[in-house]
Amino acid sequence: MAKMDPIERAQLMWTSYLTGDTSDLEPAVMMVRKIWARMPSDPRCKVCMAPFLGLGGRAASLLGFGAGKSRFNPYLCDRCEKVVREHQVGAEVELTMLFADIRGSTSLAEKLGPTEFHKVINRFYKASTDILVATDALIDKLVGDEVVALYTPGIAGENFAGKAVSAARRMLVATGHEDPDGPWISIGIGIHTGVVYIGAVGTSHGVNDLTVFGDPANITARLASGAGPGEILVSDETCRKIGLDPVDCETRTLEIKGRSEPVGVHVLDVLRPELAL
Repeated sequence: MAKMDPIERAQLMWTSYLTGDTSDLEPAVMMVRKIWARMPSDPRCKVCMAPFLGLGGRAASLLGFGAGKSRFNPYLCDRCEKVVREHQVGAEVELTMLFADIRGSTSLAEKLGPTEFHKVINRFYKASTDILVATDALIDKLVGDEVVALYTPGIAGENFAGKAVSAARRMLVATGHEDPDGPWISIGIGIHTGVVYIGAVGTSHGVNDLTVFGDPANITARLASGAGPGEILVSDETCRKIGLDPVDCETRTLEIKGRSEPVGVHVLDVLRPELAL
């Protein structure tokens, strides 16, 4: 068998990381994962099984595994991300995106002032990230008044779309949208499923980042901005993916700038049992 070049190896590792398909990984990579899995040291990376702590963690760190936590999720190590940045690769993968926006953030910032506004935003970030991490999301961005999360089959499993919808419901509950007195912060959430490209941008030796490209990202952002306070707007594609019958949901169509056809969406209520997937 011909030796795999570093870029090809990085490409396959990243694709496997996102999709969960290990069929094209080199035998040596699979052997290393089996070795880490036998190490009696938890917690460990959900993908490569490298331990973070203890004797196993020290051994893994010496070999370049588990030395740092992923910026996407603390239950993942950052080895795959470093490889992607170094070799400037990426992969196309079907995933579900979740965008959550604070409603009325401009007026809230004006009312509270910068210090108190920071406290509210930070509380929102913490409540959201706790839920997203627990549901196996890759947290792409915490920026301004928005949270962006990705649910991929490689990390979240086959029910990745269902986990995104479940996380959205839990986020509404955590921000008080089912409380009789109303939420402590008002948010709207958009969820959409589609094929995107996730890869490195920038230079391998300078400023770079991992980001998402593709129309699904634009659609999800539009769904989030179109969601009213306490609403979850879910696309037709996501409803089909999780087998959710939208017959009892309010149905809307959203016009997306640059698209010839409107997007069909369904409004899900925080109390609907179908959301507890």
